[in-house]
Amino acid sequence: MTHTRNTAASDSFGGETPSHRHVSAASAHDRQSKPSRSEPSRIRRVGERRERTLPVDGQTGRAYRARAEPMTVRPLRDGRYVVETDGGTYVVDVERETCTCPDSAIRGAHCKHRRRVELEIDARLLPGPNERERVCAVCGGPAFVPIDTDDERPVLCDRHDRAPGDLVRDRETGSLLVVVEALGRRADATRTDEGRLVAAYETNAAYGGQEPVFAAVYVASLSDEELRRVAAVRSGDDDGDVADSTAGARRYLFPASRLRPLADTSGRSSRVPRNTNGVGEQANAVDGGTGGVDDGSELLSLVTVDVGEA
Repeated sequence: MTHTRNTAASDSFGGETPSHRHVSAASAHDRQSKPSRSEPSRIRRVGERRERTLPVDGQTGRAYRARAEPMTVRPLRDGRYVVETDGGTYVVDVERETCTCPDSAIRGAHCKHRRRVELEIDARLLPGPNERERVCAVCGGPAFVPIDTDDERPVLCDRHDRAPGDLVRDRETGSLLVVVEALGRRADATRTDEGRLVAAYETNAAYGGQEPVFAAVYVASLSDEELRRVAAVRSGDDDGDVADSTAGARRYLFPASRLRPLADTSGRSSRVPRNTNGVGEQANAVDGGTGGVDDGSELLSLVTVDVGEA
């Protein structure tokens, strides 16, 4: 195997290095905790819509009714939504801020139906008006993607998606990595610079060939300056990108579910904030969860402590 630097992601290795081929007891535990495809009862089927209520969180008036009353919301192909309630069925257009109910159409109010649609979009229970629903390549659940996403491109739900700048652990070695690129190609259709398919590596046998591939670099291979640049990019202090900040490190290619999201010592996720639904509020607003998004300010201290594990 020839070791080169500054290689393009498509010329990288398949998540297997001479120093990381031995699987430790810790990594065996990680494999046991990887996403399971044998628990379909926990995953909502694509296209399935249920009548539900939402946590009230001390709201009053229309805001309370938008959460407390049972409603079923269904997206239409034109970006609008049908809202079914005990009192009738109405059509909501969140971009035009309209609803066909009397409260909106006659009184011009921000009605409970429009509020409900907005809440479910923000909570990622529904695709946004400029999104459509597809199947997550890891869990088989719903994944919301931009309308113009190529049908051949494998997609992931929010839970299993990765993005440049995310801190993750390799489930096979327990080592810490930084994601530098999403290739948008399947593991059984992406080759490393060795000419092998990513899915063909023995260490990737437990992960789906249909999963999209991510390029990542081992934190232990980064210099102090590269670590500082990654931290600056994640925090927004540097308008560059993670790929440029880690250009001197060798990249490795991984199926999505082999990379486990990392939580820092406060229990917060170390994923980069992302919100593509076009409505404006952070996901998890309905259930009161913070989402635990790290702004990157603690990355340098976190990875400095953790480098010795790699």
